[in-house]
Amino acid sequence: MTVLVGTSGWQYRDWRDVLYPAGCPQRRWLEEYTRRFATVESNNAFYRLPAPEQFAAWRDRTPPGFVMALKASRYLTHIKRLRDPEEPVRRLMDHAGALGDRLGPVLLQLPPTLPADPALLDACLGCFPSGTRVAVEPRHPSWWTDEVREVLRRRGAALCWADAGSRPAGPLWRTAGWGYLRFHGGRASPPPRYGRQALATWARRVGDTWPAGADVYAYFNNDPGGAAVRDAAVFARAVAGLGREATRTPDG
Repeated sequence: MTVLVGTSGWQYRDWRDVLYPAGCPQRRWLEEYTRRFATVESNNAFYRLPAPEQFAAWRDRTPPGFVMALKASRYLTHIKRLRDPEEPVRRLMDHAGALGDRLGPVLLQLPPTLPADPALLDACLGCFPSGTRVAVEPRHPSWWTDEVREVLRRRGAALCWADAGSRPAGPLWRTAGWGYLRFHGGRASPPPRYGRQALATWARRVGDTWPAGADVYAYFNNDPGGAAVRDAAVFARAVAGLGREATRTPDG
């Protein structure tokens, strides 16, 4: 099992002196990030889909083996609410294809006001090209049903394990041969940091669920004050302490 550990985004000004040296210009932050991490979850496409040329530029600025996960457009998830998914999915994948082998999973984060609709989800997942890794993060409690679980399993989509307040935000289903985990903010001080025990517990959950050879993507979304950077490093060490492989993270 390889756990690919990164953060949700890299363009945070308060990461100066945490991840980025004081003299590092902002235009070089991605290169500096890739020196310290092997993966990132980009939410650029969620707000506004970048042009293929932008994705190609990110490909050229990142080293071989680097993985960029993408949060799908809010037009698909929050405005269309999964209806008529063909065009927005096709456009996303056409643009993101310029990442080449840097392209990782696509995350569908559903709005908390969207109740379960297994048929809509099934149709949306069916629009992605074969072989695309898609993770789904539902946020309405009605999604936790056997029917939804079966849609995910049949489509090979991963249920996104989400943490909020150092607790699972939903069931910990394994619906694919790979996994996806997001950390939204812990309960340690200073907030939104995670405590070592909470991160060690998540590392054990991951290790107990996925076998050797499986990829698990873990992204820290608690960016204020560089908390994501520090917690990602602690989590990676917890994974390694269980005898599992974790990708590179900063020393601290």
